[in-house]
Amino acid sequence: MKTNNVFTAFAALALFLVALRPGLAAEGDLIDVRPTQDAPVQLIFDTDIGGDIDDAFALGLIHSLCNRGVCELLAVTITNPDENAGRFVAACNAVNGRPDIPVGLLREGDFDSDFYPSATLAQKNEDGSFEFPVPEGYEPEDPVKLLRRTLANARDGEIVIAQVGSSTNLAALLDSPGDEISPLSGKELAAKKVRLVSVMGGAFAIDPTAENYRAHREWNIRCDIPAAQKFAAEWPGEIVFTGYEVGDRIRMSPTNLKRDYRSPRAKFLHDAFVHWAEKNAPTEGLNHERPTWDLTAVFFVARPEEGRGYYEVSERGNVAFDDEATTFFTPDPNGKRRAFIVDEAARVRVKEATLNLCSEP
Repeated sequence: MKTNNVFTAFAALALFLVALRPGLAAEGDLIDVRPTQDAPVQLIFDTDIGGDIDDAFALGLIHSLCNRGVCELLAVTITNPDENAGRFVAACNAVNGRPDIPVGLLREGDFDSDFYPSATLAQKNEDGSFEFPVPEGYEPEDPVKLLRRTLANARDGEIVIAQVGSSTNLAALLDSPGDEISPLSGKELAAKKVRLVSVMGGAFAIDPTAENYRAHREWNIRCDIPAAQKFAAEWPGEIVFTGYEVGDRIRMSPTNLKRDYRSPRAKFLHDAFVHWAEKNAPTEGLNHERPTWDLTAVFFVARPEEGRGYYEVSERGNVAFDDEATTFFTPDPNGKRRAFIVDEAARVRVKEATLNLCSEP
């Protein structure tokens, strides 16, 4: 009798998980966030850069896409309070020829920051000058104020936000009242100005071969569970999530890291990876096949065209996170939340495209 009870409970849990698994959207239902086919995506990058290394490569990917006219980076807001995280972003923007992009830095909070930003910034040329200098006059701003100003200055419905850290900044934006920047509240600005938020967070595991990911309590959600809960429940517009399982199954290429990062802008990323690996993958170094979590959230909004074969999206629904950071998806045709889906063929295409873009001159 005890065995039957266990079997019944297991079967009920399995049915519950299947019910929560998002199905596929209708064929051809991609998300094109551009107002016109040739218009660059107007992008805000919200990141916890300075912990894992994928944030740095996601920022490098953004600059490559900017070079191609695919997007325009308007601002970077950071949920890691480490001063070197902001300085690293400023130096990355500068080496990519965009030193004036404003940077917002959270001023308080606990975060397990890595040493790779400071180690990369400390590198010097033979003449003693810094190889990757922070732009003169760099001064980080309050992230919520920077978000409010960037949104207030934008046209209605033109902004895309790629959030690849915790939801701390965007949840705080929702709570912000009208001020000297705009009479609109943060929630009103989000509803009026933001077309889409692309989030690296949660675990959806739509692909049946990814069953083992479904109970994963993903890092970006765990870092600030109340903010993630608020953001998922209250954000007024469309959100697309790229779950843990997507980037975990699309890995960086050791050959690419060893051979292709030659230009100064690409070397910046290569050297940051080397410093990161010294602490986190000392026996593997450049042979470490790091997941591309944060790159996927950026890439999918910048390359939406049908025919590229990069991704699909789930059906519409609602997303919630419990107090243990577990992800729940409830199908709803009127919902404003979806998840990215990448099959095996797309996995190869996305890997090649993203890593080649990061390492290009």
